[in-house]
Amino acid sequence: MWTEQARRALFRRRSAERPAAPDRSARGGVVPLLQAEAITKHFGNVLAVEDVTFRVGDGEIVAVVGPNGAGKSTLLKMIAGLERPTSGRVRLGGQLVHSRVPHQVRRQGISIVMQTPLTFTSMTVADNATLGAMFGLGDGVLPERKARQQAAESLALVGLERRAGDPVTSLNLHEQRFLELAKALAGQPRLLLLDEVMAGLNETEIAASVQIVRNVRDELGVTILWVEHVMSAVIELAERVIVLNFGKILAEGAPKAVMRDPEVIDAYLGKAQIA
Repeated sequence: MWTEQARRALFRRRSAERPAAPDRSARGGVVPLLQAEAITKHFGNVLAVEDVTFRVGDGEIVAVVGPNGAGKSTLLKMIAGLERPTSGRVRLGGQLVHSRVPHQVRRQGISIVMQTPLTFTSMTVADNATLGAMFGLGDGVLPERKARQQAAESLALVGLERRAGDPVTSLNLHEQRFLELAKALAGQPRLLLLDEVMAGLNETEIAASVQIVRNVRDELGVTILWVEHVMSAVIELAERVIVLNFGKILAEGAPKAVMRDPEVIDAYLGKAQIA
């Protein structure tokens, strides 16, 4: 494992390499890195997301929660370019991204980590992370030597540096999700999208995941939009929560306040359960 001094030196160097963040507004408000403007998504006759509008400020950790089928994962996929909105717009740093294909969105600085790991099982752990670095933020393909350096650093951040030469098939689910996170971070994103990455983990694994996500924001400066059902992690880590229900925003605000909202409780449990 890396020493704390080495890890912090890495964070400082990676932070220095990142593009400068936009200036804060004259009133001291948070500049929105991500803007979703009236996003709607139909799958045939099924309305998955309807007229969703929100902002995520540079450096925020924002959680998106809601019952199964609320449209949360579809929302992330539209931001990442994996699904195209039926209507509405998505901006990153003021630039439109909703009409771009996934690799173009990734080069603009958006990475997504899915609940189900999407690893290349014929490759090693290090090779997987290297691919994430080669096709990350910026123009063109990163040279292999530089990509392998960024991959090694990202694996160290998630505690997988000792598994770098191992085949992906030797990793358990928790480790595969950490590898997916390393792949995303190796591309040096400005915005990291996380889709239920803590589902099915035990308490120790969840605690480790929470700490890594916190470090990514606090020390790398990466903005995080995070879909999650593990509410203990959401309350501990998120600064703001957006609740989706039937594809619409039901509530938004501080985690503890939002989760006490009667309409939110009703959406999760049903009126019969809270009467």
